[in-house]
Amino acid sequence: MKLFPAIDLLHGNCVRLFQGDYAQETVYEATPADQASVWERAGAPLIHLVDLDGAKSGAVTNSDAIRSICARVSIPCELGGGIRTVDDAKRAFDLGVSRVILGTAVCDNPNSAEDFINAFGPEKIVAGIDARGGKVATRGWLETSEVEASALARTLFLFGVERFIFTDIATDGALKGPNLPFMRSLCEQLPDCRIIASGGVSSPADVKALASLGRPNLEGVIIGKALYDGRASYAELLAAAGAPA
Repeated sequence: MKLFPAIDLLHGNCVRLFQGDYAQETVYEATPADQASVWERAGAPLIHLVDLDGAKSGAVTNSDAIRSICARVSIPCELGGGIRTVDDAKRAFDLGVSRVILGTAVCDNPNSAEDFINAFGPEKIVAGIDARGGKVATRGWLETSEVEASALARTLFLFGVERFIFTDIATDGALKGPNLPFMRSLCEQLPDCRIIASGGVSSPADVKALASLGRPNLEGVIIGKALYDGRASYAELLAAAGAPA
């Protein structure tokens, strides 16, 4: 299981939110590009970028920071937040990212996923499904739909999406552990998809618990606050995932 460090961007800064609440942010001192370089040196295979301003506004906003990050590191970066159209995705790729994460766009209109797949191919596209109480949340988690997360994923798979990031909002930034039953259920329901877990990881024990689910389609986990707050090093978390430190 792979570990993907997260860099959340707000007003050009590297931040973390508590349960997606824009009013509860922690700003970290390192510039986003410097922080990305730290994760690359630690051995990360990919950096997970979120444009929080873009998620709220519906347009990629932190372009300068994203371009700077992609120019600084040699490992791939993925980007979510504000990517609603094929043209948005194209602009994101022009900034240097390797794949884009679609959230609100494909929740509102699942068959639009096919347009992105046709334009860029399945390896360039990730569906980011953020759930609050099992229901899909959109627009930077400001709205919660009546759509079940697993049902949306099954629909998107029919339109060609092969990789999903699932975030349980209740655990995000809370450092209380991931929602293991939720992740187990998703892996079982989507055996032909690659799944990345997000939210709640606070320690090597949490990473080990996810790895112990024994689901071969659980590709990795996104790590944020646990790293920034110094609760565990990347090497310690990697060892817990079953990979050599």
